[in-house]
Amino acid sequence: MEELDRSRAFGKDVKRIVVKVGTAVVTGKGGRLALGRLGALCEQLAELNSDGFEVILVSSGAVGLGRQRLRYRQLVNSSFADLQKPQTELDGKACAGVGQSSLMAYYETMFDQLDVTAAQLLVNDSSFRDKEFRQQLNETVKPMLDLRVIPIFNENDAISTRRAPYQDSSGIFWDNDSLAALLALELKADLLILLSDVEGLYTGPPSDPNSKLIHTFVKEKHQDEITFGDKSRLGRGGMTAKVKAAVNAAYAGIPVIITSGYSAENIDKVLRGLRVGTLFHQDARLWAPITDSSARDMAVAARESSRKLQALTSEDRNKILHDIADALEANEKTIKAENELDVAAAQEAGFEESLVARLVMTPGKISSLAASVRKLAEMEDPIGRVLKKTEVADGLLLEKTSSPLGVLLVIFESRPDALVRIASLAIRSGNGLLLKGGKEARRSNAILHKVITDAIPETVGGKLIGLVTSREEIPDLLKLDDIIDLVIPRGSNKLVSHIKNSPKIPVLGHADGICHVYVDKSGKLDMAKRIVSDAKLDYRAACNAMGTRLVHKDLEQEGVLNELIFALQTNGVTLYGGPRASAVLSIPEARSFHHEYCSKACTVEVVEDVYGAIDHIHRHGSGHTDCIVTEDPEVAELFLRQVDSAAVFHNASTRFSDGFRFGLGAEVGISTSRIHARGPVGVEKLLTTRWLMRGNGQVVDGNNGIVYTHKDLPVLQRTEAVENGI
Repeated sequence: MEELDRSRAFGKDVKRIVVKVGTAVVTGKGGRLALGRLGALCEQLAELNSDGFEVILVSSGAVGLGRQRLRYRQLVNSSFADLQKPQTELDGKACAGVGQSSLMAYYETMFDQLDVTAAQLLVNDSSFRDKEFRQQLNETVKPMLDLRVIPIFNENDAISTRRAPYQDSSGIFWDNDSLAALLALELKADLLILLSDVEGLYTGPPSDPNSKLIHTFVKEKHQDEITFGDKSRLGRGGMTAKVKAAVNAAYAGIPVIITSGYSAENIDKVLRGLRVGTLFHQDARLWAPITDSSARDMAVAARESSRKLQALTSEDRNKILHDIADALEANEKTIKAENELDVAAAQEAGFEESLVARLVMTPGKISSLAASVRKLAEMEDPIGRVLKKTEVADGLLLEKTSSPLGVLLVIFESRPDALVRIASLAIRSGNGLLLKGGKEARRSNAILHKVITDAIPETVGGKLIGLVTSREEIPDLLKLDDIIDLVIPRGSNKLVSHIKNSPKIPVLGHADGICHVYVDKSGKLDMAKRIVSDAKLDYRAACNAMGTRLVHKDLEQEGVLNELIFALQTNGVTLYGGPRASAVLSIPEARSFHHEYCSKACTVEVVEDVYGAIDHIHRHGSGHTDCIVTEDPEVAELFLRQVDSAAVFHNASTRFSDGFRFGLGAEVGISTSRIHARGPVGVEKLLTTRWLMRGNGQVVDGNNGIVYTHKDLPVLQRTEAVENGI
């Protein structure tokens, strides 16, 4: 469930890179050079070179290439009779000698076309035993790198005294993978990239459909679990050799990535911190769990932790929230730095402006979140409140009490601040929580989750709040109706609709936030301008932002409509009209009234009267939040009573439809459902009820001998009970 920002794993100051390319990447079918792949590789390395990186290349492929050329020469020089005889295996040393010159000739030709100078350096295993050789190696390579020359290393197999199978334990290196790792250490590289013919390290042979790509190698976890396939059919290494070399380099302090050399942009993706291939790092065990947690394991752990949370006193639960608020403020710089990386990545990826706007944690956001968490802590404890007390019979008392739901699964997009609000609500209501945020906010979500769970005492455990980082785990979670009690999706219509159609677990949420502001003929112009502008511009990406403005027909004739339009246009709002408004105002016609903009745009339409407005809202609205601006109390009451939405306002911006602004402390989402909760969902709606009965030996016995009184008894508030010593 781990998902790591790779750029943090090997630091932001990567300068010297060792890239090793395997035989299977260099050569294609029949041992011939894979010209397209090699050309793309050379272009990547040339670009890195021009960007100021110091690039060192370790290239296999000489033996395979030489074998192909010598087979051709053997065929040309053989008689027909010779060809009928069994063919002897070509000497690997001769193949290396012939292939090395051909391989280097290609590199020189290709790099010359890219205005890059390359140098060939052939080394032997035994040379590295010599301290003076290692010193000379550094003295030779340094001026090359200073002049932006790319050194190309290979083992000098042609004259090496070692023979197959190259498994002698006395060797300093035993193939080009281990040579690359050794060079990375000797030359003090910042990063080692091993290019293979597969995406990375898998749990089993890559051809096995049950094998999964390992994104981060944890030695303590994976070294005894991996089943390797056959060694390379072309070179002498294979994945076993790569893993051994990667582990040695990583645990000596050089981060390593094993990834595919078949993808033209993988090196660039690695340097941009994208999750490609398998990462080897000396601190990997700190980032990924030693044992896998399945979806069920996470949910079970959250439930167990929630029961520990419920067992705490109210004061102890309050302290957890205060500790979280303090931790947020103490880690503000780190949180903002991670959020800035998310925002930059989203902008670079070309995400929509509305999504980027939801992603940004604006100045003051952390302190605002901390304040909302503290306000939750100061509210009356919602757990165990006596809601109703009844005398069932003489001496037999029944209480209806508030109780946590159990485990919540909240799936949300973009807004990392939602993670804090949801987590604090879960803690306040005594619920376990599983969170799945959008990939665009993965860095922000990861650091916020860490800050919050680190503040939870060990008596409860950080597993109270689980962070799901893989989309593939969602289907498994949605099947856990025996553990997860409620699913709350927050995000796009597509996300919410998909979740509602999937699980056996109850779903709470809304698919769209299509909010209306209707300006009646008696509405004050200045007030209407303020409300409309605030509803659209205060936070245009929010689900409670105005999507459609409806205007009474009389305001069109009085010129008020034009003033209202001008107020929005001067603030850069793009306007679309319904059939009537587009004709009057000469603005583009909206493709649909049922559209949530989440941007600086809205729809305008003219209606006959309040009844026309109500009818429009019922036909095209989403039941979220709708508002009327009017000075006529009868029209206002008609609108408030008849508009069938979760929140209906009179002379107030739709932006007030929010759990914090309603005094709920925070909200886990806004529900347009009619069952269980409607509108902003705060602490109270994350609770259910239990029945507690206290007697002194009563039995039913066919209702004989018992007189039911069913008398309601007064319910003392918690503070009154404490004062009375109860």
